[in-house]
Amino acid sequence: MVGPIAIAAGGTGGHVFPARAFAACLAARSETAIAVTDRRGTAFAGDAPVYTIRAGSPRSPSGLMQLGLGVFDARRVLAKTCSRAVVGFGGYPSAPTVLAARWLGLTTVLHEQNAVLGRTNRVLARGRVKIAAGYPGLGDRLVGNPVRAEIAALRERAYVPPAPSEPLRLLVFGGSQGARLFSEILPAALGPLAGRVALHQQCRAEDLEVAREAYRRQGVEARLEPFIEDMANALGMAHLVIARAGASTVAELSAAGRPAILVPYPHATDDHQSANARAVVEAGGGWLLQDRDFTPDRLRQLVETCLAEPGQLAQAAAAARCFGRPDAAGALVDFVLSQMREATP
Repeated sequence: MVGPIAIAAGGTGGHVFPARAFAACLAARSETAIAVTDRRGTAFAGDAPVYTIRAGSPRSPSGLMQLGLGVFDARRVLAKTCSRAVVGFGGYPSAPTVLAARWLGLTTVLHEQNAVLGRTNRVLARGRVKIAAGYPGLGDRLVGNPVRAEIAALRERAYVPPAPSEPLRLLVFGGSQGARLFSEILPAALGPLAGRVALHQQCRAEDLEVAREAYRRQGVEARLEPFIEDMANALGMAHLVIARAGASTVAELSAAGRPAILVPYPHATDDHQSANARAVVEAGGGWLLQDRDFTPDRLRQLVETCLAEPGQLAQAAAAARCFGRPDAAGALVDFVLSQMREATP
């Protein structure tokens, strides 16, 4: 029996979602895969068997010790399963497995989701390790960011801007838990546009009632929920998205071809969300507002422009679509398999 390809991922959805899409693509190619992650491994939730190892943040002595022990855990897993290669998706939970793969001399590929090489990947990208990049200018091969199949399928649905008599459908979300900034700014920004916009917003559970009352006072039609279960449908219905600029968010927006106002999280490591957003904006796929510029007046001006000139939305949607790489999972599989063939004596 041919051994599997091990997927090293864990932590946030920004690492897990592309790993899951990659695993699904491997399965479609009749390739077996396993997931090697830390105790939060249930978040992987794919069809691949999950193996849990020790891992911890390198910022503390105890975390470093857990990482070191995790290397031995991962080595046992890779040897036991006869894994043929390891693909790491960043974040410290991936480090032990990648280090164990180097120890065993296995083909090793790192996938970098952001426009700036992450700290873990910077440390691990040594020796014969190859880097598959989500953005131009990084690594050994540009593949894009794998996205969920249901999101990639939106590419086949033509983008239609709002008709003159139709409200602008706004979709707002900010990472796995929403963004408090959006709940604070949007009611005042959209109040003067009541009746001309319809809002669907992911909102922190603790902010839900306050935000709902703020929109009610402003007369804004708003559907608020702490988690959007069917993101594909929500994205497909949206005329305009307001979101943070995490790698998975940007990849899904561009794969689907939806225009967006991107508001990078200001405390992201190495300010990578700003780099992600700039890449899309420079391609014409939307607008960039930093936190300091995300004011009710500035946001309202942007939305009013979109209402007055819906052609701009259509142009941004087309540009985002051109920027997107819906075949990223397949491209990553191709790259990994090619590296495995080159390593075969």
